[in-house]
Amino acid sequence: MSTYRQKRGNSRRTAAGKRRKKRGGKSTAFSGNVYIKCGILILTILTLILTVRGFLSRGGGHVNVDASEPDIDVQLLDVNPYSRPGIESNGITGIVIHYTANPGSTAQENRDYFNGLQYSLETSASSNFIVGLAGEIIQCVPTWEVAYASNDRNYDTVSIEVCHPDETGKFTNKTYRSLVQLTAWLCVKFDLTEDDVIRHYDVTGKNCPKYFVEHEDAWADFKANVGLAIRSEN
Repeated sequence: MSTYRQKRGNSRRTAAGKRRKKRGGKSTAFSGNVYIKCGILILTILTLILTVRGFLSRGGGHVNVDASEPDIDVQLLDVNPYSRPGIESNGITGIVIHYTANPGSTAQENRDYFNGLQYSLETSASSNFIVGLAGEIIQCVPTWEVAYASNDRNYDTVSIEVCHPDETGKFTNKTYRSLVQLTAWLCVKFDLTEDDVIRHYDVTGKNCPKYFVEHEDAWADFKANVGLAIRSEN
């Protein structure tokens, strides 16, 4: 009798052990699947973060601005032969983007430099607008007048000079946002599209604006943002 009970007890213990092993196997497999799924999710999130960071680091990314008229500080240059000849344009068919090539300089400093050319006689240069490091916008020459900025395209374009903090020529986020809005507003004003926005480089081959010439993807992003802003008005 004791032998029978002992065998039954051993049998029960063996069966219980097998059940525990089976249950333990399922738990391990389940945990493994969870870890794999979590790992895939983390990798996906990291990939998205790196992609977005790369997109923004090249000066792109969507900016939420429209084509309404931005705040503009009108400080027209004195009419003079070196920076504001007072000549009426032939009608605007394009917008030309430039950079100052003077790292760290402000919109006010560049405006004052243009106005001072009538005294220094150093060169002939100007722009219709200047966008500053903090996103401020100064207008130097009326949009219906010629500015000395874009060589052969002076007579049928509006020029925008843009400030930048360092030698890379990349614009600050505030500068970039103001530039998108100003460009889009001018496009709506003159019934143009983002395809009518060009770089100084596209006129003469000059490395201007530097960052948009050396990073074609950033230039494409900028034009796309201008297009989105234009269409937000429709």
